[in-house]
Amino acid sequence: MSILSVSFLLFVLGLCVLYFALPKRFQWWVLLAFSLAFYALGGLLNLPWLLLTAFSTWGAARYIQSRADAEKTWLKEHKAETTKEERSAYKARGKAARRRVMVLCLLLNVAVLCAFKYIHFLLAQANALAGIFGGAVKDSIRWVVPLGISFYTFQTVGYLCDVYWGKARAEQNPMKLLLFTSFFPQITQGPISAWNDLAPELFSPHSLDYDHFSLGAQRMIWGFFKKMVVANLLAGYVQKVFVGYHSYAGLAAFLGALCYAAQIYADFSGYMDIMCGLCQILGIRLTENFDRPYFSKSIAEYWRRWHMSLGTWFKNYVYYPIAMAKWNQKLGKSARKRLGKAFGNYLPATVALVATWLATGLWHGASWSYIAWGGINGLFIIFSMWMEGPYAKWKQTLRINENSWLWRAFQVGRTFLLVTFIKVLPEVGTLGQGLGLWKRIFTALSLPRSLGELLPFVDNYRNLCAVLFGICLMLAVSLLQRRGSVREQLRRRLPYGVRMAIFVLLFFLIIYFGVPASGGLGGFLYAEF
Repeated sequence: MSILSVSFLLFVLGLCVLYFALPKRFQWWVLLAFSLAFYALGGLLNLPWLLLTAFSTWGAARYIQSRADAEKTWLKEHKAETTKEERSAYKARGKAARRRVMVLCLLLNVAVLCAFKYIHFLLAQANALAGIFGGAVKDSIRWVVPLGISFYTFQTVGYLCDVYWGKARAEQNPMKLLLFTSFFPQITQGPISAWNDLAPELFSPHSLDYDHFSLGAQRMIWGFFKKMVVANLLAGYVQKVFVGYHSYAGLAAFLGALCYAAQIYADFSGYMDIMCGLCQILGIRLTENFDRPYFSKSIAEYWRRWHMSLGTWFKNYVYYPIAMAKWNQKLGKSARKRLGKAFGNYLPATVALVATWLATGLWHGASWSYIAWGGINGLFIIFSMWMEGPYAKWKQTLRINENSWLWRAFQVGRTFLLVTFIKVLPEVGTLGQGLGLWKRIFTALSLPRSLGELLPFVDNYRNLCAVLFGICLMLAVSLLQRRGSVREQLRRRLPYGVRMAIFVLLFFLIIYFGVPASGGLGGFLYAEF
């Protein structure tokens, strides 16, 4: 089911009616029924894989929790009659048993994810290797990747790890864990929520509230505007640039790259606005995924503000476990003795960052271009970490005032340009094509002699005006967000009629520009990940 269709709006209407009409104890059952229906409409044959992940995770978590509870009870009851060594041995055996179950469950679900997402990539590499020796590996697999498998797998992995680490208690009801896994507003693009954050929202009773309804509906309209007017109109420009960049001047190709930076932000944040708005209507607080990322002053800060739930997931379940692992800490300690204190201090974090960013690249896509994309992001972050000391000395020597608006503007502009160039690398096509776009930007330096040469990918200037208006509006909203919710600010400062006129204008622009622009396009960009 397309989020941009009338059928989705009718789906949401039916959900809201049943959600608030039935007794509150049935609300989470309504969410579960509609989530499974949404998933089944996206591919009924893929539903068993979702169920496998949810129920295997539930069983493993229940075993881990019950084993941990039994160990605490036993240790409490037998403390007086056992020695310290006996209690330590008992705890070690219990921990090993719990770890085995956790690892087996993780291997099962990650293997399913890898089989669907990476089998063709692995077979292609095997075929290339076999070709060196005159052989070939046939790829006859024709399965479709299940909807949202990257997101719901990561979410259940996080839940299982939290139960194992004692950060969350295992849910006894398997159907509640199934709702946590399949909750449809976040299953295709996130956010990747933690159990302790999302579960209280899903299973607490909610009443119909006018403020929630009004603010949620406003946010949904804003999200549809960003997606249908800005992102979908820009998609036509970006597609032309990515396909025919070799025939464009460098400046035109660069403007195409800027269009993609605006497109993917409007696309992904637009989806989040639609779904967060829907959840607000239902009284559910969904984890935010954006915090004005294009105002970041470094790439590390950018990734703390873009797709924040994914960054938090990798930090909690990949970066920290590797950085704090005993073997990695021993490596750092050894490096401090042999290669100096600074080198040894940075080495464990560097190892963890390399692994994290290679995994992040693979998560986004099974291709060398995404691996390179992840590697480049990681290299910038690692380089910045290692250069913190020299940077501080250079700024002191040059008497740079870090609080001046000029320096902050330079940092924001520099980071935005770096992020833009990195973003387009895997989106043009192959890694070679992505590098080809970079080369075109820096080598085809002829100046355009007309507006048509500057913007050869634009064939309708009325649509271009709508896009520019939308981008300026998004920029204005981002600036206002420094003071909190823009919808709350509008409610405090503007009369009701003016507020309604603003959203009527957005609705008109959606109908006039967005509906025609969305007719021949697919879904949201991040749904492909």
